Amino acid sequence: MSTNQKTSGGFTSLVATIAVALCLVAGILVYMYVLGNPDNFVGGDVEGEPKEGNFLGIAHKGGMIVPFLIAMNLIVLVFSIERFVTLAKAGGKGRSDKFVQDIREKLENNQLAEAIAVCDEQKGSLANVVRAGLVKFESVASDSSLDKDQKVETMKKELEEATALELPMLSKNLGICLHLHLSLL
Repeated sequence: MSTNQKTSGGFTSLVATIAVALCLVAGILVYMYVLGNPDNFVGGDVEGEPKEGNFLGIAHKGGMIVPFLIAMNLIVLVFSIERFVTLAKAGGKGRSDKFVQDIREKLENNQLAEAIAVCDEQKGSLANVVRAGLVKFESVASDSSLDKDQKVETMKKELEEATALELPMLSKNLGICLHLHLSLL
């Protein structure tokens, strides 16, 4: 693992920790100032009974577990949005099926440089992996010092490395999401 990957992973963990802490603080603030608003209770007494049909006051009576439940819901919301944005970004600019079709057409017509250009235009994880494979293919296709099996092995290794570079972005914060999911069960 490179120093850059360690730093990036540490930064991601720090951001995730801060996000969790902020959600917890938000949960406590909502509990105290929204659910615990005196307007939600008979006579304005937070220790008294909630007003008839006032669900905020009723929720406040749930006790100290309520801010943690609010925080858990906020954390799920925050990380769901983060996952949505990350996965949308990983998909690239255009539709994946159109991208694959364009690459296939370029390769069938022996237009390797154009296929690489399509990858550059698409961006995203799939395009990055395909591009790495195409660039490596371009270099090994004309290498007469390698036999067919060596070329296949070289291509396979390049695709595995490109995939390994894309996986951290696709899997970041999944540990937090899994932990939250298991704790809610």
